[in-house]
Amino acid sequence: MDVSHILDSLNDEQRNAVASPAKNLLVLAGAGSGKTRVLVHRIAWLIEAEHVSPFAVLAVTFTNKAAREMRGRIEELLGHSYSGMWVGTFHGLAHRLLRSHWQEAGLIEDFHILDADDQLRLIKRIIRSLRIDEEKWHAKQCQWYINSQKDEGLRAINIEHFEDDYTKTMLEVYKAYEAACERGGMIDFGEILLRAHELWLKKPQILAHYQNRFQFILVDEFQDTNSIQYAWLRVLAGSKNQLMVVGDDDQSIYGWRGAKIENIQKFNVDFPDTDTIRLEQNYRSTSTILNAANNLIANNQGRLGKHLWTDGAEGEPISLYEAFNEQDEARFIVDRLQDWFNHGNRRAESAVLYRSNAQSRELEDALLRVGMPYRIYGGHRFYERLEIKNALSYLRLLINRDDDTAVERVINVPTRGIGGRTIDTVRAVAREQSCSLWQACEKCINESILTSRAANAVLAFMELIDKIDAECATMELHEKAEQVITQSGLVQHHEKEGGEKARSRIENLEELVNACGNFDDADIEVEEGEGLDLTSKVFLTAFLDQASLDAGDTQADESDDAVQLMTLHSAKGLEFQLVFLAGMEEGLFPHKMSMENLAGLEEERRLCYVGITRAKSKLYFSHAESRRLHGDVALCRPSRFIKEVPKGLIEEIRLKTTISRLGSQRHKAGLSIGIKTDIEVPNTDISLGQRVAHGKFGEGVILNYEGQGSNARVQVNFDAVGSKWLVLSYAKLEVLG
Repeated sequence: MDVSHILDSLNDEQRNAVASPAKNLLVLAGAGSGKTRVLVHRIAWLIEAEHVSPFAVLAVTFTNKAAREMRGRIEELLGHSYSGMWVGTFHGLAHRLLRSHWQEAGLIEDFHILDADDQLRLIKRIIRSLRIDEEKWHAKQCQWYINSQKDEGLRAINIEHFEDDYTKTMLEVYKAYEAACERGGMIDFGEILLRAHELWLKKPQILAHYQNRFQFILVDEFQDTNSIQYAWLRVLAGSKNQLMVVGDDDQSIYGWRGAKIENIQKFNVDFPDTDTIRLEQNYRSTSTILNAANNLIANNQGRLGKHLWTDGAEGEPISLYEAFNEQDEARFIVDRLQDWFNHGNRRAESAVLYRSNAQSRELEDALLRVGMPYRIYGGHRFYERLEIKNALSYLRLLINRDDDTAVERVINVPTRGIGGRTIDTVRAVAREQSCSLWQACEKCINESILTSRAANAVLAFMELIDKIDAECATMELHEKAEQVITQSGLVQHHEKEGGEKARSRIENLEELVNACGNFDDADIEVEEGEGLDLTSKVFLTAFLDQASLDAGDTQADESDDAVQLMTLHSAKGLEFQLVFLAGMEEGLFPHKMSMENLAGLEEERRLCYVGITRAKSKLYFSHAESRRLHGDVALCRPSRFIKEVPKGLIEEIRLKTTISRLGSQRHKAGLSIGIKTDIEVPNTDISLGQRVAHGKFGEGVILNYEGQGSNARVQVNFDAVGSKWLVLSYAKLEVLG
C-alpha cells in the first residue's frame, strides 16, 4: 500500500516524528510548528503503514473541540470513519471507562456527575450540617481545596492535618463530602480521573485488558497535565506500550490550576527508552517575532531547549509605545486598530492581550467611545462581571434603598444568614403591601413576621447599608467605591474562592475604584456658576447610569467582524495577524503575585512567550508611565520582559503628544512629568503644557486631551489634587500661561 501521501506534506522533523520507530517519543513542538498535524499523521501512519488496528490507539486531548478536530482530520486523511476509536479528553475517556466498569469502580450503574454549581451547593449543605462557621470557612474555599487534592490524587484519608486548624477543617468537610457523594451515587469532575486511576490499581485484570488493547497512546498538550492525569497515563502505558507525548515546556502556563511542568521535564527519566524530536520550524510568525520569543524565553532555566525559526519574511520590527497612563495606552491601541481596519484588514484578525482581567475596562471604554465592535474572548465585559455587579448594587442602594434588584442581589452576599425562606417571606410581604423589598424588610422586623434570628440578620444588613451611606456622605466617588467594597466584605467574600479566580475578582474590584476615580470628568449639567460636587449623589448616579449603559452595549455577535480582547491565558492556541501586549509593567506583567519566587517568575515569562507567538505579522508592546491602582496614581516601571527582547528588534514610537518624566511639575503620586507644548486642543484656545486654574481644584498644567471644541476632555495635573479629566464646557478653566 502506498503510504507516501501521509508524509508528503510534512517537513523533515515532522516526518521523523510521524514515522519514528522509537519505543517512546517526546515531541517538543514549538508554537505554530504543526503539532496537531503531527499527531493526526502519526495515527494515520500507525494504521496504514504499520497496520495497527485503529482500536489499539488511544489519543488524549485537553478539550472536546480539539478531540473533534483530531477525529475529523484522521478520517479525512484516511478516507474512513472510525467511530469506535478512543479519541477524547482525559475526563471524557475516564468517564467512558467508569461507565463500562461502574461496579468494579464502586459506583452505582446510573451514577450522576455533579457540575461545579451542584458541587458547591452540596458543600454548603455539608458545612451547615457540621455546624462550621460559614463566614470563616467559605464553601468555595472548601470546594477549591477538595478539587485541588483530587488533582493531586489524594483522598481525605491520605492527608495528615498535623493539628493545623485550616487543614483539619478542610478534611472534616472533605470526609463528609465523600460520604455524601457515596450515599447519593454522585461523582464530581475531579473524581472521574481519580476513580479511574484507582480502578487501574485495584483491578489488575481490568488494567491488563486495557494495556493489551491500547498499545499506542498519544497525548496532546502534555505540558498541561496535572499529577493525577500523569499517574493515570503512566499506569496505563506500563512497560510495554508505546507512548508519544507532544507538548512544549515553554508554553506551560497553568501551574496555578495544577499543571505540572515537571511531567514533561522528567518524561525521559520516567520512560527511559525515549527519543526526543524538536519541531522548531514555525509556520505562523515573522522571523522578527520569533527572534523576540527565542531571546525572551532563553532567560528561563531548566528548559528542554528549542529554537523557533521560519523560512518566511523578516517582517516589521516590534513597536513599543510608552504611554503616559492607562487612558493614553488604550487610546493609542484603539487608534492603531482604526488604522488597521482602514487599510482593509478585518478586525477579527486583531487581538489585545493583557495579564489581568481588570485591564479590559479601560480598553472597553476606549472602544465604546469610537463605536468599534469588540468581543471579550472567554469572559464577560467588565460591568457584566459578577463581582462588579455586586459592588454596583451596594452603590445603587446608597442612592435608592427601594432598588429591589440591588436588594435581591446583595442581601445575602456575602452570606449573612439570610436564607431563601426569609427572602421569600420578604417578597410575599412586598407583594401584599405593594411596597419595595426594603420597606418590606422594615415591616417584617417591626411586625415580628420573621423569626428573631432571621430578623436580626435582615436588620444587620439594613444597618450596614445605612452605616456605609453615612460614612460615604462626604467622600469623593472613588473613595465611596473603596469604602463600599471594604465595608461590605466583598473582598474577603471573593478571597475565599481561592486561586486565580479570586485574584481576578479582587483586581476587578480594584479596577472599579479606578473607574470611579477617572470619572471626575462626567458630563453632568450644573447651574451656571456652581462647581461640580464630586461627593454628591448626583455624581454617583451619573456614574451608575454610565456603567449601566456600558453594560447594555452587548458584545459583538460571533459572526461580526470584531476586535478580540482577552487575557494572555485565554490566548493559548490562538493566532492573529495583529497583536497588542498591553500593560507590560513590573507588578502587572510579570504579576506582583508571581514575582516572589523563581518558578512563578518563569511561568510569567512563559506566558509572555505565549503572547508574543500569537502574532503572525505585527506585534505591539505597550506600557504606561503611571497607572491608577487602588484609586491612587502610581509610577510604573517597564516590564523586564521588554528588556529581554533585543533592542534591534524593537522600534520605539514617539507621538507628538507623548508625555515623559522630564519636567518639573509635580504629580499627586510624587512623580515628575514634562510635556510637549506644541500641541493645541482643536478648535480651542488651549494647548498642552499651559497652566490653568479651576474654581475647586486650584492651579495645574494641561497634560492631554481627546475630542475638540467645547466638548473636548482635557487632562489637568493639579498641584494640590493630582490628575483630573474635565470637560471644557463645564470646567470653566482660566488660562494662566
